[in-house]
Amino acid sequence: MSDTTHDGAVALSTPPSADDGLSAAALAGKYGLTVSGARPGLFEYVQQLWGRRHFIMAFSRAKLTAQYSQAKLGQLWQVATPLLNALVYYLIFGLILGTRRGMTLEVFIPFLVTGVFVFTFTQSSVMAGVRAISGNLGLVRALHFPRASLPVSFSLQQLQQLLYSMIVLALVAIGFGSYPSLAWLLIVPALAMQFVFNTGLALIMARLGSKTPDLAQLMPFIMRTWMYASGVMFSIPVMLKDKPEWIASMLQYNPAAIYMDLIRFALIDGYGSENLPPHVWIVGLAWAVFIGLAGFVYFWKAEERYGRG
Repeated sequence: MSDTTHDGAVALSTPPSADDGLSAAALAGKYGLTVSGARPGLFEYVQQLWGRRHFIMAFSRAKLTAQYSQAKLGQLWQVATPLLNALVYYLIFGLILGTRRGMTLEVFIPFLVTGVFVFTFTQSSVMAGVRAISGNLGLVRALHFPRASLPVSFSLQQLQQLLYSMIVLALVAIGFGSYPSLAWLLIVPALAMQFVFNTGLALIMARLGSKTPDLAQLMPFIMRTWMYASGVMFSIPVMLKDKPEWIASMLQYNPAAIYMDLIRFALIDGYGSENLPPHVWIVGLAWAVFIGLAGFVYFWKAEERYGRG
């Protein structure tokens, strides 16, 4: 269609478009357009995460290798750090404060080292989760991938580090008279439950830390309080036998204490079932399933906001 202007030029007029009058949402639907970085459905998100499993494994191994790459002792610090912490706690709590009451030295040393190693697994997973998004903004903004890959890979990194430490833990147990037996196989389901719990907690902290970087400064104080309340350096029922029963029960049923005691029970000959709260395996499984699922859903709900400033 054309019109002639007063100076003889021909002006073309635009024909009516079939898109006239359509809203932005209708236009997007008509041409199959979607919001960039929109959150996928929950099951689709799980599929995307599974599709990135090789990236998650490679990223966790790379982080583990790089963690002590500048230190002269290198990867030995993975084991040396918790061992030195255990030595300090033994000097202060075992010798000076006498928290090994009710336990022989052959039980207390593996008890203490196990507590330090296992709690460090949870502590490191939480601290890594806090910085999973805020500390990797360049990666988050440059590439499109399920953001849950980062906290999951950091939890996997801490699991790999713990597995190295378990070799030393086994040697400590053997050195103090607890020899390998079928009970040691119970360590596998206990660590599996703790890994799921830690991953859920890391996902929660990753979302919180993505918007509140100052949380990374607060978490060491929270984790230290949690450590002292979880019986890392002492037996909760023995130390609190003169206190109201509900206090000891509350501390024994907290997840950090649950997973420590399950591994102590499996590993140490002199640490029997009388030291465990009732239904301990069911409680440990419930903590893992609840925190694992809740953490995953909570993180997924903010998927499209990570890295957006």
